[in-house]
Amino acid sequence: MGGKRGSTQPSAGAGRAGMGDSGAESLHSCIGLLGISAGSLLLAVHFYSSAQAAPLIPSTALGVLLLLVSALLAYAGIRRSLRNASLLVALCLTLSALWSGYGVILILAGHGALPGPGDARDALVPGLATFTLALLLLAVVGFLCGEPLLGLVAAAVSLASAHEVALHCSSSLGPSAVACAHLSVCLLGGYFALGRILRLLTRGSFALPGTDVAEKKAQEQGRGSAGSTNPFAAPGLLLNMLSASVFCCRLLGVTHRLFLGHVPWLWAAGTYQIGICVLSYRAMDALMATAFGFTSILKFAAGYCLLYPAWQPQEPSLPTPFLVVFSILFAVLALFISLQSPVDGLYLLVFVAYCIALACSPRGFFAGGPQGVAVAIFVSSALVALIHLYNVRARAKIPTGKGAVKALLARSSLLKLREGPDLHAPYLGYSKYADAEVLAYACSVLASFALTASGDPQAPLATVVIPWVVVAGGILKLLGGSVAFARGKTLESSAFILYSVMWIIWGLTRYSGLCGTARSFHTAVGIISFMLFNSFIVFCSLFLNMAWFFYSLTFMLIAISFLLDAIHALPTGYDIAATLIFGLVSFYCFLAALASSTFEACCLPMGRPMVQLSGVGAGTTKCLHLPARKASSVKRIADILRNGGTCGIPTDTVYVLVAACSRPDAVEKAHRSKRQAQDRPMSLWISSLKQLEPARHLFTPLLWDFMEAAWPSPISLVIPRGEWVDFLGMKDSAKYVGTPQSVAIRIPDCSVTTHLIDLVGPIVVTSANPTGEADTTHHNQVYAKLGDKVDAVLCAGPSPENIASTVVDCTKIDSGSIGFFRVGIIPKSQVLQILEQVQKKHLVVPSSGPGPRKGWEELQSRGHAVPNGVGRAALVEPDPDPDPEHHTRF
Repeated sequence: MGGKRGSTQPSAGAGRAGMGDSGAESLHSCIGLLGISAGSLLLAVHFYSSAQAAPLIPSTALGVLLLLVSALLAYAGIRRSLRNASLLVALCLTLSALWSGYGVILILAGHGALPGPGDARDALVPGLATFTLALLLLAVVGFLCGEPLLGLVAAAVSLASAHEVALHCSSSLGPSAVACAHLSVCLLGGYFALGRILRLLTRGSFALPGTDVAEKKAQEQGRGSAGSTNPFAAPGLLLNMLSASVFCCRLLGVTHRLFLGHVPWLWAAGTYQIGICVLSYRAMDALMATAFGFTSILKFAAGYCLLYPAWQPQEPSLPTPFLVVFSILFAVLALFISLQSPVDGLYLLVFVAYCIALACSPRGFFAGGPQGVAVAIFVSSALVALIHLYNVRARAKIPTGKGAVKALLARSSLLKLREGPDLHAPYLGYSKYADAEVLAYACSVLASFALTASGDPQAPLATVVIPWVVVAGGILKLLGGSVAFARGKTLESSAFILYSVMWIIWGLTRYSGLCGTARSFHTAVGIISFMLFNSFIVFCSLFLNMAWFFYSLTFMLIAISFLLDAIHALPTGYDIAATLIFGLVSFYCFLAALASSTFEACCLPMGRPMVQLSGVGAGTTKCLHLPARKASSVKRIADILRNGGTCGIPTDTVYVLVAACSRPDAVEKAHRSKRQAQDRPMSLWISSLKQLEPARHLFTPLLWDFMEAAWPSPISLVIPRGEWVDFLGMKDSAKYVGTPQSVAIRIPDCSVTTHLIDLVGPIVVTSANPTGEADTTHHNQVYAKLGDKVDAVLCAGPSPENIASTVVDCTKIDSGSIGFFRVGIIPKSQVLQILEQVQKKHLVVPSSGPGPRKGWEELQSRGHAVPNGVGRAALVEPDPDPDPEHHTRF
């Protein structure tokens, strides 16, 4: 019975998960469509009442409401499954960016920040024109790729935005036309949302005309085309169009000047691109995620330049060395992206030209040269976004040149691309994110070279350094540290997070007018505390690799320059030299990380650990870490166990170390690698009582029925040792399991574990930690505690329970009593209740009749206890074992 439940549970769970995923998809689609309808309704009411003296919705209130709707749309786009990469992802994220920037501009207008007669028009037109074209691209792809529902909605919103642009540019069109366009979007989105809600509530039995067919086609199309394509790349490219449009409109004369009203578009694009960067890491597209991180820095810098004249009469200047380094980083990244998609690599070369144009223009973003390159960015972004949108959905892809590059590199043995399931394999365990170290190293380069431009001491804000240092060195580096932590890189994540805090604090204080007042003894104490933390990182990096040692050591030079500046003792040129050294080391790490993640052969080595520790491996040993959610991983673990390996696996309680009973050498290896204490023997696990069926005659009926009723569960039963142990095939290694008198055995209540035992047979189990240490509750701890002594780890994240199993003494169960070596997750009362129910089936009340009396005597002859009452056995609980760890911990 236990085996049957264990074997059927995964398939049933998979079916329920599939139904749940489908329902969640429909629910998120409904949320997105209702959000689009709500935003369009707000704008329709706004334009209908705009001609009145008192609008129905004030400008500030409308802006706040649009921000709320944009947050709802962003949620709907993010929560869509990557397995069915619908155009709804791009539509929701694009409209969310549109209405967030639109809402901020309306709030500024409501507070009088746009006082000029044409300020509101100049502020809104660049964003509206961009999203008109972007939504039109979405509509075209929707109609071509079998998603007419979303294509129709995108076309309606694009038409409404075009009407609004025409309203701002010509007085012949009234606001009622714009209101009608937005009202049509509201009705269309509401109709399709209602159709999907009815389809969800009726489980597909009823749907409004035109809604079910579109969704079925979209799902079929998604199954056929969803793969490694990043569905979030297209929205990121559309956001590049938005920032470029601000400068294109100024160059082409559509807007009269660049001013505060354009900052919401630029900073909305930058903020959303940081989100796209995170989502691209989630889609395992590390190179495009790095590219979006780079372009977001440019957007924040451009917004800062436009914001700066609001409190200073002059325009800010850009640090030329920084922009030259930025162009080099873009060029290197473009080269590596070309190996993945030559079209995307050529596209990034436009940003190389953009950085060079900014470096050559004293007025930076306000000059005509960079604005001319912005036109090229706008056009190329539209074309590449169209390619990405089409390739995500269509079965026949637009060629991007990847096949030609792959065929060219196939001739070289040195430049063999890294591909396959291990491309984004984490250092420890299973991660939902690709590696972000490339972006973190690049941010170190940018922040360090930004500090080489000191600027005017009397006007610290005159140099655009705050965006470079705070956004690049702070926010994006913090993102890289968070992703590194999710991938099991504890030391790297700690260093990135520490350095990001340093860059944020120092960038805000040194370049925000606080430089003179912040220099004090208290500032020096704070910097010294950071240096102490970094000293620990430098020490730990000795056990990682040489590159990380020099990376953390050279950052100490940066911290020393901060300290000397705080106490007014900074030598001339020291800060420039320190930042240059740290920047060059960071640039090497950037190149090495790119090369190691792209090519199988390590072109730029990070170096070996400078100090080796025995038993830890210092990162040189490899232990397979396989995700438990994949059936192929469980089969691979089973092959390792059948071949004599030992593995760490998850259970219904904590992680354990296991070996196959059919491999006596593996049982002895597990006992030796764990340094198993003699008073804590290993236990046996099975997946079904059928595995003990050949030896059933060696068990008493009461014990057999009790095992059948108690399992599967976190209850370990200590039963008498007997000849049944020989049926498991452990041979001489059986001495390591249990004691000479008893053996602990159980069936775990975990579908993954029982499925593994179905494939391997009975297994020997012990705790996945050295004797005397705490239980292991995460797959990362298995490797940390046992080092290279395990052959593989099946990763399932944190343990569902931090409490071990209940260990029950069943050696005297036939006399009517049981004991407890340890009360774990299952309480005593529940175990006793199970025993009572089992005993009721075996106990027969004595009577004078011959039939019942015969059954009673037969029960006594089998060894069962005589009941002390009528129809009920006494549950006598003996004193617990004085050593609760006498038997297994599980």
